[in-house]
Amino acid sequence: MQELFMLILIDGYNLIRQSDNLRRYERKTLEAGRNALIARLVEYENKRAHQIIVVFDGIQNGWAEEGRDREGKINIIYSRHGERADDVIKRIAAQTAGEVIVVSSDREISSFATQSGKTPLSSLEFEAIMNNVIYAPFETKPVTKENEINERQSKKKGPARRLPRAKRQKQTKISKL
Repeated sequence: MQELFMLILIDGYNLIRQSDNLRRYERKTLEAGRNALIARLVEYENKRAHQIIVVFDGIQNGWAEEGRDREGKINIIYSRHGERADDVIKRIAAQTAGEVIVVSSDREISSFATQSGKTPLSSLEFEAIMNNVIYAPFETKPVTKENEINERQSKKKGPARRLPRAKRQKQTKISKL
């Protein structure tokens, strides 16, 4: 049986402009903002082996065809002249089978992702997950008898309060990030 992969499809400029940290680089130049994002994504990919595609608008460059580049294992796509990055993201998401997480705070892209059975994730949520993976040290809670007793006492009794199925499925996919 073929193993399904997880694709993380990122709206590049949307993530840069939503992030306080990355926006500082973009204020210098667009290229500095892109390079800062790509460097962070390379670090993230080194710790989590997901396929990552980041899409940028290439309208200003006037390319007749899509521009493609690669940094480490990160695939970078620049939309062709007259095409928005949003359209490229939608096309890739629609053509990809398996688990796809679409990272953008753009409502249009998020609704498209939901309608096509993909998992939308806001830029700020993804940045928080990415920062936790990159910067957080490996932490474990020591197993002691006190911890076990506290955990047993903190479990609530009574009827279970379950999230709706769609939200549970989204949480499961996001937990793999």
